[in-house]
Amino acid sequence: MEIHHLNCGSMRPRGTSPTVCHVLLIEHATGLVLIDTGIDTHIPLVSKWLLNPALDPDQTITAQLKTRGMNRTDVTDIVLTHLDFDHAGALPRFPHARIHLHADEHTARTHSRYQPAQWAHDPRWTTYHGTGDPWLGDLTALPLDGLDDLLLIPLPGHSPGHCGVAVHTGGPTPWLLHAGDAYFNRHADRPTRLSEAMVATHHRTRLATRRRLDHLPADAVRVFSAHDAGELATLATPAPADSTPPPPPAR
Repeated sequence: MEIHHLNCGSMRPRGTSPTVCHVLLIEHATGLVLIDTGIDTHIPLVSKWLLNPALDPDQTITAQLKTRGMNRTDVTDIVLTHLDFDHAGALPRFPHARIHLHADEHTARTHSRYQPAQWAHDPRWTTYHGTGDPWLGDLTALPLDGLDDLLLIPLPGHSPGHCGVAVHTGGPTPWLLHAGDAYFNRHADRPTRLSEAMVATHHRTRLATRRRLDHLPADAVRVFSAHDAGELATLATPAPADSTPPPPPAR
């Protein structure tokens, strides 16, 4: 199972540090699996003003798949941490894929914070209920249907059904945990902390979730968020070099 760490949306929210949209592209036994999709080239006007996204077509997940010689139709499953546009903005590009998310998030999709256009194509939802079984530390896990080595990890607070996604790598640190928006930046400045609080459904619950993440055993799991540019820089998967042969010399 090969895992690619991609930036699918650079942003510079007003008054805070530059951020990314950290997406995982997993070459799974079942096909290609995405953890979140990042943003697409169209976002709500208010969000565009607040978040100041680059809207670079080359950063979209569809462009990055193409760069790697992969097709959109090879993406069989998309696992969402939650439904905000910077995590689910490219869903319409994958109308054939199965979409996995927590049932509480699915129920909340009519909330005004979300963009119904992202699921106007009536995707194939697969939803998960409750908190699951004990996992690591004080966290619990829900197995993902048909996706061995992937778990949905409830991380409440940011949104109604916010979750992380754990991937078993089998390496020296056996688990990766994409923590979504459980935090924006591991070393957040005051404006970033204020932004985290303002957009959280339950701020105190989110803080409790963050404390649970901070106490996870570092030798068992590597935790990263969706928007920490520094974390992505240590994990990022570079695009393959252009293998196109040079043109023949002019005669």
